[in-house]
Amino acid sequence: MMMMSMATSEHPASSPLPSNLYKPTAPLTATVVENTRINPNSANAVHHVVLQYPEASGFYYVDGQSLGVLPPGQDAATGKAHKLRLYSIASPSTGEAAYGPNSVTLCVKRFSYTNEAGEQVLGVCSNYIGDLKVGDTVQATGPVGKSFLLPSNPHAPILMIATGTGIAPFRAFLQRRHGGQGLNSQGESLLVFGAQYTTDYLYQSELEALQAKHPQVQVLTAFSREQQTEQGERLYVQHRLYQERARLIPFLQHPEATLYICGLRGMEEGIEQALAQAATEAGLCYDTLKTSMKAEGRWHVEVY
Repeated sequence: MMMMSMATSEHPASSPLPSNLYKPTAPLTATVVENTRINPNSANAVHHVVLQYPEASGFYYVDGQSLGVLPPGQDAATGKAHKLRLYSIASPSTGEAAYGPNSVTLCVKRFSYTNEAGEQVLGVCSNYIGDLKVGDTVQATGPVGKSFLLPSNPHAPILMIATGTGIAPFRAFLQRRHGGQGLNSQGESLLVFGAQYTTDYLYQSELEALQAKHPQVQVLTAFSREQQTEQGERLYVQHRLYQERARLIPFLQHPEATLYICGLRGMEEGIEQALAQAATEAGLCYDTLKTSMKAEGRWHVEVY
């Protein structure tokens, strides 16, 4: 997937925002310490992959950034090395809890499609990552990303809207804010997650545990092939947002509330329509609200 508050105990908030510490010409070598398929009952294979890198590498990242992965081999058509792919980092800037600060996690869906000849074509990098074994090494670049930042106030409310593996940066946000990863936020964290089926509910047990422990964490779901709106249509994230408009509008009116959208390109249109309708019904000017949030750096979209 294409795709931030500051950083680990080794890299305090005064550290500069890291950017391309490692590049394709001189990549970071990281070792696979875990590769787990997290939706075994789904037709879509999604892998939770943890990489560990040497402390001496000087590599670090902040919540919301992305990591580049260089798949080995060459493009059959051009004879050139495969291009790097960017993936949202799914671990907090303090690292994956089970593996310590010098670790980084990716949430990757295996990509495939059928071409015009009726042949199945596998995505180069996503399937390379899915096939990795513990002990394998990976050539990585980055981190990159300057805009998908957590609010400077760790207690500010945040609204996160995700589909599929778009949940990756939001897992990082929730772990950082509420998962014992340093911020201990008292701010509200509202996640609206959408997928086709409940079997594609990524990180379900983890999210439910956070909700049970922290009342300020709320997760709303929309499973389009299993749930319907009152009008009998498939239920998507924008419909869930509108259904929750009574809590959504006061949330967005908070002077520090920040909105994040991450997932498939095109999802933002329906989300904006739902927000506009809810705002209008509440007697608010949606355009003014959105303009203000964008001007203040409280509106972020990452789609792919």
